[in-house]
Formats: sequence, C-alpha cells, structure tokens
Amino acid sequence: MAAQPAPVQAAPEPKRSKERPEVSLNVPDEWPDFEDIETLPENATREWLVQLLLKCQSIGASDLHLCADSRPFIRHNRTVTYVGDHILTEEESENFNTSLLSEFQAHEFDTNQDLDYALSLDLHRRFRVNMMLHKDGMAATYRIVPDEVNTLEQLGFSDPDTIRKLLTYHNGLIMLTGPLGSGKTATLTSLVAELNRTRQDHLITVESPIEIVQHSDECQITQREVGSHTKTFHSALKGALRQDPDIIVIGEMRDLETVEMAISAYETGHLVIGTMHTSDAANTLNRLLDVFPAAQQTQIRSMVAESLRGIVCQRLLPSTDGGVELAYKLLLNNAAVGNLIRMDKADGLNNIIETGRGEGMVLMDKSIFALWQANRISDEAALANLISRPMKEQIRQHTQAPATAE
Repeated sequence: MAAQPAPVQAAPEPKRSKERPEVSLNVPDEWPDFEDIETLPENATREWLVQLLLKCQSIGASDLHLCADSRPFIRHNRTVTYVGDHILTEEESENFNTSLLSEFQAHEFDTNQDLDYALSLDLHRRFRVNMMLHKDGMAATYRIVPDEVNTLEQLGFSDPDTIRKLLTYHNGLIMLTGPLGSGKTATLTSLVAELNRTRQDHLITVESPIEIVQHSDECQITQREVGSHTKTFHSALKGALRQDPDIIVIGEMRDLETVEMAISAYETGHLVIGTMHTSDAANTLNRLLDVFPAAQQTQIRSMVAESLRGIVCQRLLPSTDGGVELAYKLLLNNAAVGNLIRMDKADGLNNIIETGRGEGMVLMDKSIFALWQANRISDEAALANLISRPMKEQIRQHTQAPATAE
C-alpha cells in the first residue's frame, strides 16, 4: 500500500503588533478645520483625529461620532451638537477611524467587522471606542473617559454614606444599573476607589474595555480587559475565583454564563459588584433571574433573596446650568425585599422603598422631585422623567402660578 502524503500544514498566522502610532498631545485652542479634511495627506489623519479628541475632552463632551455620510457630531451635556458642516465620505470615515488602530486591532476589525477597544493616549487621555460597519460605510463612537475619579458626593448622591455602607459587606451582590449614558462607569469607578481607600483586600475587575486605570492603594487591584487579557467575561470570572479575590467587579452582566459565575462568586463568600443596562430595581431583578431556565428559578430566587445587598439605579438629567444632574433609586435588601424576590413579586418593591426611607432607601421620583425643588433641573426635565401624577400636578400648578396671579 502506497504511503499517504503528509498533510500540508497551514502557515502560522503572522504575529501582529499591538503598538499604536505615536502622536502629539497638545490641546488645540480651536476646533480642527473641517475644510482641511479633503486635502489632508494620508499620514496626517491620525494627528487630525487626536486634535479633535483632545478638543472634545477639553470642553467636557462625553462622545464624539465620526460616521460615513454624516457630519461629525459630539454629545455635550446629553445634547447632540454638530462640530462641522463637512459630510464625511466613506473613504474619509475609514481613514480617520482606522488611523489610530494597531495592526492587531485592524485585523480584529477586518475579521469581525465590529470592534470595542480602549484608546489610551496617556494616563489622563483615555477613550472607549466602538467601531462598526453600516449601510453607508464605517462609523465609530469615541466615549471620552473622565481623567479623574469623583467621590460619591461629587457625582451627586444625596446620601453617599448609605451607599458606602454597602461596601462594608464581605460577601453578597451589589447591582449598579441604568441606561446607556447614565454615568454607571463613573459611579463604578468611584466605588472601586472607595474600596481601595477603606479596605485591604484583593479586588479584581473584569471590564470591556478598561476605561479608568486604578492603582493599588490599600487594596491590591487587578484589572482585566475582555479581548486583550481574556476572551470572555465568563472565562475571566472562572479564573478570578482561583486567584484568591475578596471583591470582584463585573463591567457588564449580560448573559447566563456571566450571571451564573457572579452568583457562584457571591455564594462562595465574595463581594460582587455588577452592572446592567436596566432602568429600575424590578427590571434589574427580572433580568438577573429570567436568564435562568424555569426549572432553576425557585432556587436562584432564594439565593438572590439571601445574597442581594442593594441595587442602585441611576440616570443623568439636563440641569438648569447647562450640565447634568444625577437622579437615582436605591433599594436595600431586608426581610420584606427578600420575601418579594422569593415570591416573584418584584413589582411591589416601590412600596417597600417608600416605607424604607428611614433605612436610606430612595425612590427615583423622590430624587427627581428633590432636584426640581432645588431648582437644579427644569420643569420640563422633571415632567419628562417623573412617573408620579401628584408630583407632576404640583409642578404644573407651580408653572401656572405666575400667570394666575397676574
């Protein structure tokens, strides 16, 4: 019998550099001239983009959007503002948005046609970037990461000591929730900084991507980025349980495997802090529990009822001075909350929060109404975000009062 030829082995994939081109970091006095875009040489696009990012950061914008077949725009104090009249062509959008990618990142985008990564120009100039393809070409959103960590007071929490008390637990689950752009990352960073200042523990974070770098102080902090340091949240959490942690911070709990690992972590004696893109405590619990098959629901509800420490739901509202104000709901676990979770009656949580004000619980409507009473948000902002009809009616009567007096 004739010998079979040896199989041809594929050539190993070339190792791609993760180094990014160097750029100058001088903040411009004015916006880069969009009329220059069409005449920029190819090697000048990254310098132009960096200047644009630095200008956005200097004025306090939260996001920059560069999208094919669209004018460049920013989000500043939650308002969309165009920063030029030039409409980016498909080629221009691709040139700009790929100009700061490393060879490795460019390959990842070519392979997946989506890319999330952290862009670090230096320790104080960091950006979270999402790139994608759409019908008109390439688009990218650059989230400007704050260059300092604010305290809970600076963020706008009216009773920060109640939230700090949650951080004294040595096991259990703390949930931080809110829609996109609600300031969850800033709050999560503040909580980590608080733990780093007040406890002597090993703290592991799993983020996608790392936004704010935190250096070890009293705590030993280990930060891991999904994509760069680990493949998935699930694999990172599985590994974290073998790395002798005391506290585990999860950047986003969005699938069954991640939630299962989080529950395993706090059931085995760790303090777990996780985030979700939900806007209410009841929605958070339903999202957390509904990822499990029906056969596991009773057991998981019992575990969460015992281990939950608290849920912070937050949102940012436009303020009267042109900035933003934090409104939030705070649920603290007690016997009544635990019973509602076990009985699958999360819709009754608002009543318990109302009666638990003495313990430090806060209703979202009460937080919004307090901001309105302090003249920190407008009548329109309050009415658009309140649910309570009596509160809305009180605002309407106040708005109409001057006209009636005349």
